[in-house]
Amino acid sequence: MTSMPPAERLGSYIKRAEQALTVAKNAALKPVGVTVPQYSVLLFLTENPGISAAALARLCGVTPPTMNTILTNLQERGLIERSPHEWHRNVLETRLTERGAAVMRDADTRAIRVERAVGAAFTDAERATLQELLTRCADAFDSVRAETIADSTP
Repeated sequence: MTSMPPAERLGSYIKRAEQALTVAKNAALKPVGVTVPQYSVLLFLTENPGISAAALARLCGVTPPTMNTILTNLQERGLIERSPHEWHRNVLETRLTERGAAVMRDADTRAIRVERAVGAAFTDAERATLQELLTRCADAFDSVRAETIADSTP
């Protein structure tokens, strides 16, 4: 027997919402031919042209090897291009191609529909409260992670 009933575990509710969002966005993005992780990369590249793979991995919340796989797939499809940084030759800058920008616009329109549909389920005040509460959850998880790392350091 566990000392915390499943109904009291906030992580279960957060994970369920995250999974539902991912399924909805994957369905919306399927006609464009991109996955949610690929869309995230395209979205961040729109705002940060020339960004490195390591920085993209941090923004997208994935590991560097996972990011390299995503970038390879996007590059093979002609959606991004990578070139050596002007000063740091071991760093590759990543940018959208014209085709990538077009795919991003289509994908973003579809992803926004999902976001707006979810947002419409709440009043403005409820949305603001939800955003505040989710931010507090993320901050609390970050604190727990930091404490766990500190506790495990010899």
